[in-house]
Amino acid sequence: MSTRRRWRSAVAAVAITATALAGLTTATLATATPAATAETGPITDPAPEEIQSTLGLVLQEYAQFPKTEPIPAPIDRRLMRHARINALGELPDGSGRTYVPDLNGPLYFVQDGGEPQVYLDVAARFAPEFFSGRGMGSGFGFAAFHPDFEDNGTFYTVHSERPGNAGPPSDPTTYPPQNPTFLHSVVTEWVADDPSADVFTGTSREVLRLGFAGQVHAIQQIDFNPTARPGDEDYGLLYLAVGDGGIGVGTGVPQDRATPAGKILRIDPAGTNGPGGTYGIPPSNPFVDTPGTLGEIYAIGMRDPHRFSWDQESRHDDARMLLGHIGEHAIEAVYDVQAGDNFGWGVREGKYVFDSTDRCNLYPLPENDAELGFTYPVVAYDHDPPPGWSCTADSGYAISGGFVYRGDDRDLRALKGKYLFTDLVEGRVFYAEESQMRRGRAEAQMYELALYDTDGTRKRMPDFTGDERADLRMGRDSAGDLYLIAKANGKIWKVVDTIKAPVPQDVTRSLQGSSVSFYDFEHPFQQNGSVEIDRGASRTYLNLINGGEDMRVADGAYPGSNNSIQLGQVNPLEAGNDDWKAGVFNAAGVPTLSRLAGVDGITVMGWVKMTGQNPSPNSTTADPDDLYNAVGLAGVLSGDSDGHGVRALLEIIEVDGELRLVALGRRIDGGASQTFAAHEDWRTLLPQDEWVHLAATFDYATGRMALYRNGERVPGFYTVAGDPWQVDGSGSSDTTPRGIKIGGSFPQDTQERNPCNCSMDTIQLLDKAATPREVAAQYRLMTR
Repeated sequence: MSTRRRWRSAVAAVAITATALAGLTTATLATATPAATAETGPITDPAPEEIQSTLGLVLQEYAQFPKTEPIPAPIDRRLMRHARINALGELPDGSGRTYVPDLNGPLYFVQDGGEPQVYLDVAARFAPEFFSGRGMGSGFGFAAFHPDFEDNGTFYTVHSERPGNAGPPSDPTTYPPQNPTFLHSVVTEWVADDPSADVFTGTSREVLRLGFAGQVHAIQQIDFNPTARPGDEDYGLLYLAVGDGGIGVGTGVPQDRATPAGKILRIDPAGTNGPGGTYGIPPSNPFVDTPGTLGEIYAIGMRDPHRFSWDQESRHDDARMLLGHIGEHAIEAVYDVQAGDNFGWGVREGKYVFDSTDRCNLYPLPENDAELGFTYPVVAYDHDPPPGWSCTADSGYAISGGFVYRGDDRDLRALKGKYLFTDLVEGRVFYAEESQMRRGRAEAQMYELALYDTDGTRKRMPDFTGDERADLRMGRDSAGDLYLIAKANGKIWKVVDTIKAPVPQDVTRSLQGSSVSFYDFEHPFQQNGSVEIDRGASRTYLNLINGGEDMRVADGAYPGSNNSIQLGQVNPLEAGNDDWKAGVFNAAGVPTLSRLAGVDGITVMGWVKMTGQNPSPNSTTADPDDLYNAVGLAGVLSGDSDGHGVRALLEIIEVDGELRLVALGRRIDGGASQTFAAHEDWRTLLPQDEWVHLAATFDYATGRMALYRNGERVPGFYTVAGDPWQVDGSGSSDTTPRGIKIGGSFPQDTQERNPCNCSMDTIQLLDKAATPREVAAQYRLMTR
């Protein structure tokens, strides 16, 4: 079977323990967190959902980068990328060359979208201490070219080193390091002999070195304000986004103004009044000469300040700096950064109280919050982990900041004034209107942009990268044009056009209120590709059993669908339970399926394509010619089911010695079942290698059942005479179903029975028996 290469996540979060820094200053605001109380209660939905925009981006491939490897070899699969490219900018010399750093060491130049050329190998220059093999941001993180690079050849890099790694102890840090120290972040100044050369030769010196306790949240970005002009106070000053080292929870580090961690710093790399005389501290910094405060600090209270940029429409005296900040428990945020700001971490996450003693919840702000001086996001979105996911585990959401589009490309005029940014894990692209992103006001509404290739095909970013973990970031050139950068396959795409993107209507209007579960297999859970997100109202996450994310294939059933799942028997000659199927099971009932308890009707519908031998060989017997007497498709288990008893099921089973496509269900748990079987041969209804839309409806109040193929009713007959459901005008048993099964009989994976060698796409479960007109309308909606 043809499967897509997929990322396998390391699901367990890595726990990092470290001692708190001693000697916190009086500026520490740890006491600002009110105790969580029953009166306030936790915030259950801290941010509104994004809206699907009617605007789409057309992406054109710009460059493919060579494969690189972390140093040392990693054990975290999230670091096993094609190339860990993580930024793009344009040299400020009019040459049109763009620069791209790779965390594994190379700094590339690209001319006019040609082949990337290595300008400088940072890893080789700092071997053997150079370190990129643990931590999502370790290695060569960023490059910043001085605005006068064309004349002075000066630029700056930041990279990670492991103290004493395969060599003598590393140089001392600029300030006392976090203890224990895991890595150093080092800022280096380089001066090129010939600024126009495509390969670096010249000199270098160390500017600053910071020590961090964890393998995450070190120095993320360094950059110059591109809106500053010669003579402006900000011209030539270097900004550094410094994380909390992974120890911001409960330590007070991000609020401690005597340490650089969890801050944005601003330094003068040409100055000498900083520690050791290697850089200067600008006199206009907000905390200069403040007791107990580092003069380099520009803003405080950050966990992982990932990417910042300036709105190019503004001048230095009112330049707007926007920061994408990666959250801890629930909030990914964009901040409008001004000198002296405090974003509140680790006593605030977004605009809510974060209590380090209760990391599973966020709480409302106290009444006196305005007196505490915190600055809150101008845009934010929250995490949506699956039920049962540990509240302290990484749920796979991470913002990467972006840019306000101010370019002059007529094809991109629809983007004017929009701040575009990404969730870097799944690769979703969002925007908010810059004019609505205002401090002290309600957060601006954010929208998700559709993505298209140059052929006009709508895709998700994982379709561009061939990997569910896109690892997506944004870049911008001097003209303001935007780029998308993916570690997954080491490619960069340029945004070359916009397109009108119809908002997908997945469920026809009359059925929208009845959609309990909706699995289109385009939405894997970011931290575990073997889990599919339910886009229906119940949010019942679905497990891809035995095959995991390898079951995902690039084969959509209808226009607009790019992916489906492959089901099948793995070892026909071996007894076992390794068949590929999907489902969810809980012997106590699946709580999120409570809407299917005591209902008057259920509809099961979805797309099926037979791709192999059906029925499958019976792996429980020694006879190779013995076949199972059924092919499992999709359905809902009853409230007392062991995996075989069903409330509503689409299946192919033996009826009077002949296999038939059937709708099979029970009204009463433990009661008798009824079967409605199609007259027509199932092989005609489901021809090999052809997508077919099937639906089965179950009306428990009347006892009526029906089958549909491609929106049209399928003639059939009831196989059990009389009234096996004991119809009395009421609905099904008022018990929560124990689960869902797709492609097999036992979603709890205790045995193999009735596998389906087939692909499936967009399985829907409704809490009503759809009418013939509604089934036809749903089919037309999906195929138009």
